[in-house]
Amino acid sequence: MGIQGSDLIRRMAGGDRDAFAAFYDAYAPLGFGLLRRMLRDPEEAAEVLQEVFWELWRAAGDYDPQRGSPEAWVTVRVRSRGIDRVRSVRRREEMFASPPIDDVVPDAHAAAPDTTVEDRETVTGALGELPPNQRQVIELAYFRGLTQSEIAARLGQPLGTVKTRMRLGMERLRGVVGARV
Repeated sequence: MGIQGSDLIRRMAGGDRDAFAAFYDAYAPLGFGLLRRMLRDPEEAAEVLQEVFWELWRAAGDYDPQRGSPEAWVTVRVRSRGIDRVRSVRRREEMFASPPIDDVVPDAHAAAPDTTVEDRETVTGALGELPPNQRQVIELAYFRGLTQSEIAARLGQPLGTVKTRMRLGMERLRGVVGARV
């Protein structure tokens, strides 16, 4: 199917709708099976599959057979869109299942049900001992629920810098909290 698939993609790049229909018939089962395993909901899998094939139709001119087979091209696109959908669904569920962000951000002076005043003081003091750039990324991650990528975008910093600050800050927190306990 590889040569036939490459030929169909080449024809799709030229706007051949019949080639697209044949390509869809040949490769949609592969994509749909993968999406069904990722998403579990057949309607959602069908919706994402439709989006993927629309992308493939538009990107047919960019296909490079030297970089992979048509099967790999379809699989990579399907997997990427499937992961995006899983993350989107997860975020949506978290938004509706979680209290508003303002309710999540701890007040260092407010009583928390599972902690003692001493525990809160230990954590607050430990955070205060971190360099400001490390404290900032940890607070954004743990108190605002941002991912490292979101933190990097918000701060205008490279992702690697954010990851390093997070790792160093967590190591320092472990040392500080461990020494106080």
